[in-house]
Amino acid sequence: MALLKETDYGTPKPKTDKKVTVEIDGFKVEVEEGASIMRAAQEIGISIPKLCATDMVKAFGSCRLCLVEIDGVKGTPASCTTPVREGMKVSTQTDRLAKLRRGVMELYISDHPLDCLTCSDNGDCELQDMAGAVGLREVRYGYEGENHLDDKKDVSNPYFEYDPSKCIVCSRCVRACDEVQGTLALTIEGRGFNSRVSVGGANFFDSECVSCGACVQACPTATLQEKSVVDHGVPDRTVLTTCAYCGVGCSFKAELKGDQVVRMVPHKDGKANHGHSCVKGRFAWGYATHKDRITSPMIRDKITDPWREVSWEEAISFAAEKLKGIQAKHGRKAIGGITSSRCTNEEVWLVQKLIRAGFGNNNTDTCARVCHSPTGYGLKQTFGTSAGTQHFDSVEEADVIVVIGSNPTDAHPVFGSQMKRRLREGAKLIIADPRVIDLVKTPHIEADYHLQLQPGTNVALINAFAHVVVTEGLVDEKFVAERCEEDSFAEWREFAADPVNSPENVEKITGVPAEDIRAAARLYATGGNGAIYYGLGVTEHSQGSTMVMGMANLAMATGNIGRLGVGVNPMRGQNNVQGSCDMGSFPHELPGYRSVSDDAVRGEFESDWGVELDPEPGFRIPNMFDAAIAGKYKGMYVQGEDIAQSDPNTLHVEEALRSLECLIVQDLFLNETARFAHVFLPGTSFLEKDGTFINAERRINRVRPAIKPQQGMEEWRITAALSEAMGYKMPYKNASEIMDEIARLTPTFSGVSFKMLDEKGSVQWPCNESAPDGTPVMHIGEFVRGKGHFVLTDFVPTTEKTNRKFPLILTTGRILSQYNVGAQTRRTQNSDWHDEDVLEIHPSDAEARGVQDGHWVSIASRKGETSLRAKISTRVAPGVVYTTFHHPESGANVVTTENSDWATNCPEYKVTAVQITPANHKSQWQEEYEATTPELRRILTEGVVEPAE
Repeated sequence: MALLKETDYGTPKPKTDKKVTVEIDGFKVEVEEGASIMRAAQEIGISIPKLCATDMVKAFGSCRLCLVEIDGVKGTPASCTTPVREGMKVSTQTDRLAKLRRGVMELYISDHPLDCLTCSDNGDCELQDMAGAVGLREVRYGYEGENHLDDKKDVSNPYFEYDPSKCIVCSRCVRACDEVQGTLALTIEGRGFNSRVSVGGANFFDSECVSCGACVQACPTATLQEKSVVDHGVPDRTVLTTCAYCGVGCSFKAELKGDQVVRMVPHKDGKANHGHSCVKGRFAWGYATHKDRITSPMIRDKITDPWREVSWEEAISFAAEKLKGIQAKHGRKAIGGITSSRCTNEEVWLVQKLIRAGFGNNNTDTCARVCHSPTGYGLKQTFGTSAGTQHFDSVEEADVIVVIGSNPTDAHPVFGSQMKRRLREGAKLIIADPRVIDLVKTPHIEADYHLQLQPGTNVALINAFAHVVVTEGLVDEKFVAERCEEDSFAEWREFAADPVNSPENVEKITGVPAEDIRAAARLYATGGNGAIYYGLGVTEHSQGSTMVMGMANLAMATGNIGRLGVGVNPMRGQNNVQGSCDMGSFPHELPGYRSVSDDAVRGEFESDWGVELDPEPGFRIPNMFDAAIAGKYKGMYVQGEDIAQSDPNTLHVEEALRSLECLIVQDLFLNETARFAHVFLPGTSFLEKDGTFINAERRINRVRPAIKPQQGMEEWRITAALSEAMGYKMPYKNASEIMDEIARLTPTFSGVSFKMLDEKGSVQWPCNESAPDGTPVMHIGEFVRGKGHFVLTDFVPTTEKTNRKFPLILTTGRILSQYNVGAQTRRTQNSDWHDEDVLEIHPSDAEARGVQDGHWVSIASRKGETSLRAKISTRVAPGVVYTTFHHPESGANVVTTENSDWATNCPEYKVTAVQITPANHKSQWQEEYEATTPELRRILTEGVVEPAE
């Protein structure tokens, strides 16, 4: 479509249903009580000139352009700061107002460069627009006096520049940083003529700015401008799509010139992000056209052979013959595949369908196995459905926010900003995390309780919360009686009351003072609406599923479920991890979380797909690795997942991959897994996809192609072609038909179609006859399973113990600028902020080991060894060290173990016993890794060894 210009109403919409009627320029308009005159006027298409006003922040009233006249009121009040009242009569255009506005505009222009024809904002500048709107034809004030025209640009930020010579000191950027992002990195320093925007440091890059882009979006001039716009000019067309990073699922306007993406602008109507963004979604999209992308299929007979570039037909035929040969030799169940949480629902659906209908088995799994599979299991057991309970906006009604094992400001920053806004309004905050995350103390926010527990002791902590609730009479008896099973609750109540779960006993396990546990539990139970938000610090443990059920038990016992402001909310890691689960990627479940052993359910799919399906569950990812090493699993199709970098115990994974006779990797780049591949099928980025993603709040968002597939084929068509070559036809004409099939076979999606999503924007499943507009909040009135089910959650210590040889606990996490295994973000300028993974270590542990800040250290565990630079930090407690896993050469998963959740095999990434010692060289694994990757690096710079003829 042409460039989409969203209406700016000048001030935010009041949160009220009460309406008043006013008259503006002779036209009557009914608007929300408390709305500004400016907003009311815009509702009927009357645009009042403005510069300091924008509806992303509160009214400020500094520019004096939006003056109006009101019957019975003296003077000319600002329309942005004046609320409407019943019967008010307003005039927005009079000779008096026109003269005042021109005078104000003259003053702005007198200290502004008149380089409009060469300015990067030409055609997209509000100052330029307002000069025309007020009829300014001359400027009586010259440039002889003091001015700011020679102020120097700040180009330190990799994505945008700051030109103070064009600043009109409207404060929109400062207010956006405050009200929208919540970082408060910007301020106005000085007064009068000396007023200017300050970043509180030498430049933007070295400041506390997190590069979310809110300031750039708010700026009405070219003062803050994307460098991509400076380079390519103002875009001229828009495609609405969805971000392909974290589980927030932000809606974006991809703005282009021709087929060149110029910028990504967060969409104001995006129901997950409401016009906000983070550095990744807003700026780190350049990987989509990075030179490292592989755009031609490649094959090789052995992993020691050079790659050979071939046609799509030859690559598909080669892959299919390899897989069929394996099945003929080793049996039907000797092959399988892994779906991707970065791909669309439609692409994932076809991969699991290929495995079930084309391969003839259920050997399908997804990366959710190694992140949020305990969420699916735990919430299904207690509530009856494998997903979070609320929409993101629910946090605005929360009175007490509990954050467990999650770092929202780094891993889910747009929701993190929304959470911070609620905290600054007065909500209480409880954080349970071994590390001091930013939310513990950040501008205008300080956690009421930071429960800095030992890694691996989550379940003991949640049981102590339950103990306080039960023994101190804090159970919501009415809710439990009406909504929950009587028998399971009675059993749980007795369990929770056991003195073994008392805070005093649990203090010995967790290291958290008993009085803090008691106080935090009381606050959650009695503080009003209590909402739990959790992440991988909950699920990636040997008791991940137990902990999820423990949180669900607590929410039910206190009545904090089934309405706004409460709930148990998993913060999903990748853009479509919820969708990849919903689409039936697990070996024991068909789409919609229905068992493969259920004859009736399986019969529905068999009838629709025209093939008999295996009633036996297939291999999980860890089983695939073990079976490969045992010689029983010989072929694998991996869609958009870098298991060689992301899965635990790298040496074990690499051995498994080397054991395969055919490994097919479908991805954008030659990743670490591709080192062991026989077939490489180039995939598509989100900018080339047509389909849907599902975010952490169950929201189904449209993904629309902004550019053509760089490798010449839509990604779902690749899977369909492989299926046909395997003997099972998938005759879809487009991605919309795949969604129609999803809706036909999955009850929670029965009301979903591309047409419906294009009309409504997005919906949250379940979306069907009983909920045609979707379901923002789950379990209202009753749980999906009927009565809520309580589960006993005995604390079982992890088998990964510290000892004299391995005295420290290593835990892992993410950083704001990088994402997952870094395949996308490492190919953007985000690496300017984080170009290597480092090891955080407490000063006392560093001193005891002779470790110096910035020096190399060896990290040794029972499974392996790697080396990183040390960062001495009080963010971690004594006895705990921390690192990220964004760079493959770091080898973080070389040291992690195969310990996993008892119910789902989700790896225990968060608890690894290690020893740290000073080092002057890289580890043996790192040296071997570097020796085996020159071919990859050479391909990226020079191309394949044997190009197609």
